[in-house]
Amino acid sequence: MRLWYTGKPCGPARKSHINFCVYDSTREETDAKALDSAPEVKAWVKNDHLGLEILYIYRGVVRKYRPDFLVRLQSGAMLVLEAKGIETEQDRTKFAALKQWTQAVNAHGGFGHWSCAMTRSSAKIHDILKEHAKEARA
Repeated sequence: MRLWYTGKPCGPARKSHINFCVYDSTREETDAKALDSAPEVKAWVKNDHLGLEILYIYRGVVRKYRPDFLVRLQSGAMLVLEAKGIETEQDRTKFAALKQWTQAVNAHGGFGHWSCAMTRSSAKIHDILKEHAKEARA
C-alpha cells in the first residue's frame, strides 16, 4: 500500500496485512475488533485506499460505492461486509449493486467464492460470520 496520512483515530489489526485500521466511526472500530477476534476470519482489511469500488445508479446518476470490509474466511471464501446504522433507499440500491457484483464474480469463476452481507449491529457480526462460514463449507 502506498503511504497516506490521516487525522482519524486508528488501531492495530492482527489479522490484516495492513497493521493498522483507520476508523471512520466508533462503529467501524467495534466492527474491526470483532473481525480481528472472530475464529471464522482468516484475514480482513478495511476497504480504504484499496480501490475496490462498485458502480451503481441512483436516481439516474452513476455513483461509486466502497464497501466497508473485505473478509477472507477460514474456508478461503471471501465476504464483503457493509456496516450500516440506519438504512436508506440509497443504501438498499448500493447493496443490490454489491449483490450483483458478487454474483458476477462467482459466475466468472476465477476469483474463488464471494458473498456479501450488511450488518446494522456490531453484535450481529459474529452471527453473520458463522452463517457465511457454514455456507462456504456447503
